[in-house]
Amino acid sequence: MKNILLFLLPACLLTSVAFKNSRSSDRVLDDTPPKKVVKTNAEWKKILTPDQYAVLREHGTERAFTSPLNDIHDHGTFYCAGCHNPLFSSDTKFNSGTGWPSFYAPISKTAVQEDTDKSYGMVRTEVLCNVCGGHLGHVFNDGPKPTGLRYCMNGVAMTFEKK
Repeated sequence: MKNILLFLLPACLLTSVAFKNSRSSDRVLDDTPPKKVVKTNAEWKKILTPDQYAVLREHGTERAFTSPLNDIHDHGTFYCAGCHNPLFSSDTKFNSGTGWPSFYAPISKTAVQEDTDKSYGMVRTEVLCNVCGGHLGHVFNDGPKPTGLRYCMNGVAMTFEKK
């Protein structure tokens, strides 16, 4: 019996340490920059619908209140329609009244990148997929707590997977 205890105690300790280390490495991976997806315009046109291509690759905007993703209230994840990069959790989605799916935070620090957009005589902050560089929408400083941000996204630029 004593031999069994001498064997089980170190085994339990090693398992505990290994589990703790695997959990902390998950957090590190969350902030690790993702591998970039690069395609030619011809390749993008083959895999995207015309509407997705216009928004993701040509920086277009879908008409307000036209995206079915605006009305999704299920628990799940919103992904880039171009490369399937996870972008937003349904936990951060809110009704902004703008007609576009809106979120107060991306799913991780490395999910999206931001750039200055000076088109149409305005200065805005453009939101791009951090993996494929696809245009997703814009972020504004008029969102709810806890961030005060409103990520106003084109629904056609994303897909949704229910959990």
